[in-house]
Amino acid sequence: MIIFEKASKSFGRTLALNNVNLALPEGKIIGLFGPNGAGKSTLLKAAAGLVRLNSGQVTVDGKIPQQRRSKLAYLPEQNTLPPNWTIKRAAEFYRAFFDDWDNERYEKQLEFLNLKDGMRFTRASRGQWAKARLVLTLARQARYILLDEPFSGIDILAREEISKALVRDYSEGQQTIVIATHEIDEIENLVEHIVFMDNGRITVLGDADELRHQEGKSIVSIMKEAFRHGSK
Repeated sequence: MIIFEKASKSFGRTLALNNVNLALPEGKIIGLFGPNGAGKSTLLKAAAGLVRLNSGQVTVDGKIPQQRRSKLAYLPEQNTLPPNWTIKRAAEFYRAFFDDWDNERYEKQLEFLNLKDGMRFTRASRGQWAKARLVLTLARQARYILLDEPFSGIDILAREEISKALVRDYSEGQQTIVIATHEIDEIENLVEHIVFMDNGRITVLGDADELRHQEGKSIVSIMKEAFRHGSK
């Protein structure tokens, strides 16, 4: 389980995480929602061991994230792969670096998303690039998959394909997928647990079905209301 305890992180005068206490349930698809600048990316980076907190702590199965790298697959919002690489070259890099690489899963996801591994990133559309990066992340058999804005800047058809790819090989109960996004509509029907952030704080938290039942609204409507209240 990924647990944050009194976690705070600031960048200059900006408080990205403000005394966050959060336990992410295991074996679920979790929607980490909130407007841009809410702290979502910082939360994921802290869980991946890429950001050092100013105070508090984050643990992954009882250890600091740096000691659990083999269990964590992190997809950053910004591309970090050389643009002149092919998908195949990137896959070879991942295969050499990560012991949990699953080549069969990689090939199935490539076919499912209609991608060719000989395609160079420089010749790929933004949607193809986004799908390729997702394939490389999902090809790992990591226990925790952390995705930062996987739908950012791509068209609606690519978003639908990515949503389907997320659940294609998902091992329910064995893997935890955390999807940080402000595009709530895209994954409303996928997520099982909701975390809504605003101004570095957790403002809404709970089981997706229970929240729908309690509020009598869709997740999109609940999140919009939470944002309106938080921005006042």
